[in-house]
Amino acid sequence: MILPKSVASVLQDHVTLEVECIDRMYLNVYIPKLQSDVDVCNFFRKHRGKPLASSALMAPISEGFVRSLDKFASRHNIPVVHFKKGQRKDDIAKEHLARFTGNEGVLFIGKAQEKARVFRTERRWTKDGKPYPYIVSSSAMVNYYYFYCVDLDFGPFFIKFCTYFPYNGKLCINGHEYAKRQLAKEGIEFQPLDNGIASCEYPERLQQICDRFSAQTIWALFDKWMAVLPQALTQEDRDAGYRYNLSILQAEFSLTQVFDHAVTGRLFFEQVIRENLDIGRPDHVQLIFGRKIVKSTPGRFRTRVITEGVIPSLHVDYKNSRIKQYHKEGRALRTETTINDTKDFGLKKSLTDSNFASLREIGFQANRQLLNVQRIGHDPALGHEAIVSMQSPVTVNSVRASALRLADEKTQALLQSLPIFDMHTNGFSNADLRQRLAPLLGKRPEQLTPGQMTYHLRRLKVRGLIQRIPNSHRYRVTDLGLRIALFYINAYDRLLRPGLAKAIEPDGPANSQLTCAFRSLNKALNNHFRTYSTAI
Repeated sequence: MILPKSVASVLQDHVTLEVECIDRMYLNVYIPKLQSDVDVCNFFRKHRGKPLASSALMAPISEGFVRSLDKFASRHNIPVVHFKKGQRKDDIAKEHLARFTGNEGVLFIGKAQEKARVFRTERRWTKDGKPYPYIVSSSAMVNYYYFYCVDLDFGPFFIKFCTYFPYNGKLCINGHEYAKRQLAKEGIEFQPLDNGIASCEYPERLQQICDRFSAQTIWALFDKWMAVLPQALTQEDRDAGYRYNLSILQAEFSLTQVFDHAVTGRLFFEQVIRENLDIGRPDHVQLIFGRKIVKSTPGRFRTRVITEGVIPSLHVDYKNSRIKQYHKEGRALRTETTINDTKDFGLKKSLTDSNFASLREIGFQANRQLLNVQRIGHDPALGHEAIVSMQSPVTVNSVRASALRLADEKTQALLQSLPIFDMHTNGFSNADLRQRLAPLLGKRPEQLTPGQMTYHLRRLKVRGLIQRIPNSHRYRVTDLGLRIALFYINAYDRLLRPGLAKAIEPDGPANSQLTCAFRSLNKALNNHFRTYSTAI
């Protein structure tokens, strides 16, 4: 097997399957009309007609909710697991899933104590000294009930509820599991990865399935299971508008690129990690996410390499979000953008079609932009080869050609001719090049001999900047030739010459950035040498 030379060649020539899919999503489950102290007071006083709102009215609801949860488990013979501190819930879920034989249902119910935002009663006094209860927001360690389920369309997921007022919860789903279920339903053969797909009989159909994963799809799952699971509030409460809503707490947008060989993936990471440890700088990260960053922009901007065992992963932080890149199961490149706060991108948290679509676009685009930055970041290695081949003599198939040095007058004139000839549909000849090149060198065309023109054509042809049109004495400019010509011309005329002029001019403009920078550097070096000499 011939190993690829660059990141670009790895991604272009050695990827057997590429799919964009939402990975894990973590959603808030909450009742919008019960999220503030005023809302709670209105619920008890205006909706339920109580004279005062207090936590004493919440206790019967909570106790009834817990009883209904226990009855639900007993009636359906669902095992109840008491999670211990430090225990991995996902591992327990995998054990139950391995024993599950049905198409859908509740695997088990887990119980755990966790900190939650709750409401409690605080005693306050009127102006004449009479006490009265007052609802305030607080936090407390309370019981959560986890429902680990399997859905016919979504596969494994879980939903958990706080057993204390206002009974907020969380919903965790996985887009890859959804895709696997849909492929199986359509009879499409595929090979799974852990939390991904390694190969698929119809890759285009796989991507279509991933693309149709939407806010409506998630809402359909939630409504379906809320009709099955016990709820704390009554039907009358729900009819009055006290219904659950969903908002986006965390969303992972993944791009999986499966390699043809494991060694290809290792090569990718060796190159990427070595050359992209500065992506986390604000000016680099803003290119990936397309968001303007100024000095006052809050959040972290950094790049880290984390090694678990012998498999490294690259982490790029942007405000409250993160891009993670790792070699999945030694077979695939997983690039994954995790958005932890939609407000970082000017979006709301609510799970609506438009909001979700905008968030998808940001997440998947960030993955693509990171890969583009990495391609560009690795190009200097190839660029070095191109510079060496231009700046030094080369021999190809026993044909030797002299160097095309950047600052050489003839080189610049020769390369300035190529963009013009690129627009000629029938190419150009020896004579055409002479007519174009002579004025750029300050000469008349007849002063350049045919032998000299053949010499210049050979310098271009051996390097692949031009190619001969078959069965003719004419040439056309190659894509490589056009790119190198434009780079050489612009680098020399717009960067090298004016930059050096400012750098070496002793009486250059006082406000020139280069002049000021060189003066500061010169001053710092003189101070250093003076201090060093004194110490000796």
